This record gives sequence, C-alpha cells and structure tokens, in this order.
Amino acid sequence: MDYHWQWYRIPRYLGLWGETGFVPGALIQGLGVTLKISVAALLLSSLFGLVAALARLSSLLSLRVLARIYLEMIRNTPLLVQLFFIYFVVSPALGISRFAAAVLTLALFEGAYASEIIRAGIISVPEGQWEAALSLGLSRYHTFRHVILPQAIRIMLPPLTSQMVSLIKDSALVSTIAVYDITMRGQEIMAETYLVFEIWLAIAMIYLGVTSTLSMVTRFMEKRFSPTL
Repeated sequence: MDYHWQWYRIPRYLGLWGETGFVPGALIQGLGVTLKISVAALLLSSLFGLVAALARLSSLLSLRVLARIYLEMIRNTPLLVQLFFIYFVVSPALGISRFAAAVLTLALFEGAYASEIIRAGIISVPEGQWEAALSLGLSRYHTFRHVILPQAIRIMLPPLTSQMVSLIKDSALVSTIAVYDITMRGQEIMAETYLVFEIWLAIAMIYLGVTSTLSMVTRFMEKRFSPTL
C-alpha cells in the first residue's frame, strides 16, 4: 500500500507535559469519558442484575415472568439497536442526556448478564445455610443479607469483574450517538488528520491496556475469592 506511517504525531493526542504539569490530549480525555460511562454503567447494572436475579428466585410468578421477559429481550437483541431505541425514543420522553442514555443502555444490557451471575452465586450457597440461619431465628431478609449474600459475593465477584471488561469494550458503541468517548475522539482526529491506521491502533492499544489490567485483577480475584474444592 506504500502507506506513510506518522507515529510521531500521535503523542500530542495522548498528552503533553507543560509548565503546569501533564495536559491530557484528546484521546486521554476520551478515555476519561469512557471510564466514567463504564463505572456508572457497572454500578447501575449491578443493581439491575441483583433485582432481576431476586425476581427470578421469587416465589411470585409475576416477578419471575417479568424478569424472564427482561432477560430475553435484552440478551436476544443487539446492543446497538437497544442504544438507538433508548436514545431516539426513551431519551426524548424522559428528557435525559445522551450520556445518561448511554449509561442506561449499557446498564440494562450488562445487567441482564450480571443477573445470571448473581443468581448462580446465590443458588450455589448450600441450602443448609438457609436452614441453619432460619433455625437460629433469623428472618429471611437477615438470612439473605448476613449469611447468604456474603458467601455468594465471594463466588460472584470474579465473573462480575470479567463482565466489567466486556462492558468497557461494549462502551465503544456510544460513539454512534455522539458521546465523546475515546472512539468518538479518535474519529474526530482521523477526520482532521487522516491518520487512520495510527489512531485506530493507538485506540486499540489503550483499550488493550485497560482491559488487560482488569483481566489481571480478575485472575487475582479468582485465586483469592474462589472457594477451594
């Protein structure tokens, strides 16, 4: 292709050291937005996942049906379609920003998968733990909060951390609704400079660095928290 690589132009888009210290470039600024969206979506998806998991384990048929509908709708439709639906239909009705629409979409999407992780973690706690706690006079609420959930979290934490890695990669789609994450910033730079390959590779390496760090944390947590057989 006889492409003329211009890697020397990339550092300015990462950041520069000035008299006042480090000044983040456009890509690092976009990375900050990506991380904000990912963290907010992770917290909200954990809530959605917990509610959906408890609904699926409920004795009420109506709650189990609603949770099942939520799971099937989210897991069997593309994330991009969900993002467009929430941004173009739900967002104007609720009057929320594109940032909030992005967080809500990712939270609903990841929450569906997190609910299965949470449900599996709760089910994995031996039934005898329930029986022992209830025989001591604890209510079902206190049994769940003080006996079951602490044991389940130990099992759920590593796969939930892995889900965070997927969430960060999925967040790249929010650029399609003009959220200025790292992908959107990269597209702006490419439109101005035509440094297509350099910018995409730089973005890929940044994503790789973030997700690799989380993967190492996940492996540590799996060794630290996984029950010994």
